[in-house]
Amino acid sequence: MGGRALAGGVGSKAEHDRLRGQLAALTDQFAAANEVLSAVGRSAGDPDQVLTTIVESARRLCRSQAAQLYLFEDGYYRLIKAVGMPDAAIRYLTEHPLPMDRGTMVGRAGLDRTTQQIPDVLADPGYNRQDLQRLAGFRTTMGAPMLIDDEVVGALAVWRNEVSPFDQREQNLVTAFAGQAAMAVNSVKLVQELEARGAELTRRITELEALREVGEAVNSSLDVTKVLSTIAKHAVRISATDGGSIMEYDDVTQCFLVRSVYQTDPSVIERLRTTRIHLDETLVGRAAKLGRPLAVPDLSTVDLDPHLAVLYEAGWRSLVAVPLLREGQILGSLVVRRKRPGEFSAETLTLLEMFADQSTLALLNAQLFRELKQRSAELEVASRHKSEFLASMSHELRTPLNAVLGFSEVLLERMFGELNERQEEYLRDIHGSGKHLLELLNEILDLSKVEAGRMELEYSTFPLSRLLENTAAMLRERATAHGIELRVEIDPAIDQVYADELRLKQVVLNLMTNAVKFTGDGGSVIVRATRSGADIHIAVTDTGRGVPTEDRERIFESFQQGGRGPSQEEGTGLGLTLSRRIVELLGGRMWLESEVGVGSTFGFSLRSRENERPDPALSVGDVVIIEDDRPSLELMTAYLSGAALRVTVAGDGQTGLDAVRRVRPAAVLLDIRLPGIDGWAVLQALKAEPGTRDIPVIVVSIVDERARGAALGAAAYLVKPVSRDALLHALRAVGAVADFEGEDR
Repeated sequence: MGGRALAGGVGSKAEHDRLRGQLAALTDQFAAANEVLSAVGRSAGDPDQVLTTIVESARRLCRSQAAQLYLFEDGYYRLIKAVGMPDAAIRYLTEHPLPMDRGTMVGRAGLDRTTQQIPDVLADPGYNRQDLQRLAGFRTTMGAPMLIDDEVVGALAVWRNEVSPFDQREQNLVTAFAGQAAMAVNSVKLVQELEARGAELTRRITELEALREVGEAVNSSLDVTKVLSTIAKHAVRISATDGGSIMEYDDVTQCFLVRSVYQTDPSVIERLRTTRIHLDETLVGRAAKLGRPLAVPDLSTVDLDPHLAVLYEAGWRSLVAVPLLREGQILGSLVVRRKRPGEFSAETLTLLEMFADQSTLALLNAQLFRELKQRSAELEVASRHKSEFLASMSHELRTPLNAVLGFSEVLLERMFGELNERQEEYLRDIHGSGKHLLELLNEILDLSKVEAGRMELEYSTFPLSRLLENTAAMLRERATAHGIELRVEIDPAIDQVYADELRLKQVVLNLMTNAVKFTGDGGSVIVRATRSGADIHIAVTDTGRGVPTEDRERIFESFQQGGRGPSQEEGTGLGLTLSRRIVELLGGRMWLESEVGVGSTFGFSLRSRENERPDPALSVGDVVIIEDDRPSLELMTAYLSGAALRVTVAGDGQTGLDAVRRVRPAAVLLDIRLPGIDGWAVLQALKAEPGTRDIPVIVVSIVDERARGAALGAAAYLVKPVSRDALLHALRAVGAVADFEGEDR
């Protein structure tokens, strides 16, 4: 009896000791996990402390002599963190990374994507890194893969210097630590990518700011020296070089004269200004004749012309010469330099070409301003006022233009009564002047839109025949002067088209102008409009020189004429680039068919949308307008008064939501800038509620964020100023109205 009691006591004590051991192990495990998480929180952008904590915790809790952390890159495990390893082994592993194969522990773990161990590496016939084992002295090793979305990004390994396999608890620990290491590495990568994108965005903003400042200098100053200094300064900054200069070309002497220099020693400037930099004898001249930038990565490896010799003696070691050309005429050269040798990236050369194009215009304008100042003080003042006006214009001018164009159109359509002859004449003058100002605004802002990769389209319905005939009339006198037959042929079945009339005319005018320009005396230019299924095809055919096969794609690139004519032909080489982009924005495509010596056909497709009329059964007659600007509200109400619609108005977001829930209209016209909750919140609320999510919402706002509107569920997006035709067509497209009475008056 006493013996059984004694045996029970011993058993109870053993069990007690076992449980205490497990508790201590779990306590250590939780403490280590807490330490890792704390390190992650403290050092989200610095992996070193986080990974050190993980590796040290893994070695301690797994009772191993060493632990290592690897990152998997380019097919190899590369050691990034180690504890408990001899320095010689660390150097050896660094110089000889481990492949992902079955000859190593981490290789097997990565291939199988599971935690594995080798009880004795000397007894394992598949293990082939005996060189490492002899150097480090380990016998038992275990490894776990670091996985992100089932992709191996690294591995965590531990080893013991004696044969002592790891138990299941230790395998689970290594697996958990490997997962934490993977998350830490991934977090660091995300932070680094975000920082890189932020740096790229900052660089782009800096480039745009430099271009803007140059534009402001050109438009606000008639001082040639000031303009050229601004150009040189920003060219050096955006290309990350050490100095630069602007040269002006003298046609009489065929030499380049240094006009402005940035970050260059005065003695060197004086030598440059007294050096003969001839068109036929220098790198600057060769770049101008070739019409493209020339880079010299190392001046010590090339023959030095007089200009390069001065720079080399002054310690400059590399440069880029960018020609400043205008319609085939050499105006000057932009040169940026570095004190050290080195290549110039393709991105830098492209950026300098864009900057040179702006600089060419600035230099030409500066020269013109200088001549005007010398000839007439009155013209000088007028030019300054014009430049200041152009510099101050922005999209905010669209708001007053919206009222000018809209209310004059409403009055001309006699929605509020008849007009006498003089009233109608004055209103047409107002409407015409407003349209002219709007077109002028669009043209001036066109370049910035292209550079930003976006261009606004103002759709309307108009007769295609009118556009083609009017465009041909603009060129008929020039064609007649050269004996060129200019003819327009339109399929009688084509009537109205729905597109951006101004942009479409820009495309047609460019193609017709090119055709007349590159067609010899006595030739012909024919403009044809035909229907092909649901599309309309517009083609301009000439009997000019034709375009070689190798140039038929290059001709659509910026600043290219693709061998159609000599380099002195008029034009900047941007026309076809812009035309193709506009056609693509309109939903079509542009093509070229050409035969050298016979002629060319430039054509493009346009989606046919003329004469669309909705099913009368779709018209339900109610529209809610959510708009806080009184003139805009009255204007849209006037637009809809002729379309047999019942209009409910709301001056803020919350009132608008209540009105939509109550009326359940066929469509909602929504402004973005609203008091209280803004238009974005209103749109989200409408699309979130089952009772209103199917009601079409048409955004009508000065805020141009079409992509955001589409993402939130807007059926259409109109940017003010909005014409009656565009508004009614948007309503028709969503089925809100059945008849556009008086649409094309």
